[in-house]
Amino acid sequence: MWGKVEVNEGNIFRFPKGLPGFEDETEFAIISSEDTPFSYLQSVKEPGLSFLIVSPFIFAPDYSFELNDLDKEELDIDDQVTVYSIVTIHSEINKSTMNLLAPVVLNPANRVGKQIVLHQSSYETRHLIWTEDETKSVKGGV
Repeated sequence: MWGKVEVNEGNIFRFPKGLPGFEDETEFAIISSEDTPFSYLQSVKEPGLSFLIVSPFIFAPDYSFELNDLDKEELDIDDQVTVYSIVTIHSEINKSTMNLLAPVVLNPANRVGKQIVLHQSSYETRHLIWTEDETKSVKGGV
């Protein structure tokens, strides 16, 4: 998809258990998309495997969840984490969604990551990114 891309070592994260459905993929690079809030989670091993991601707080400022002790231990988290949601782009851009039920949580200190499924949560796997009003302003700017 990208051709050959050089990635800063600090942007490569280990996912010891892979991602759900991609358990053999254990290293991903974060590749920023310039001039947008979006980035890519790109497999280091498999060039054709990448996910569009975004900080959920940009589009859902009140988004919050608690990590359980096991997840904190697996990620070796003291206090700092980075959270992303995987994005699904729809052919009609205003129907694009982000997965708030299974955030990708990264520990930037040791570059370890995990996609965590939030059990007993009211969040959805297909949370609309834009409201109708926001979509109109995006279309006008394109």
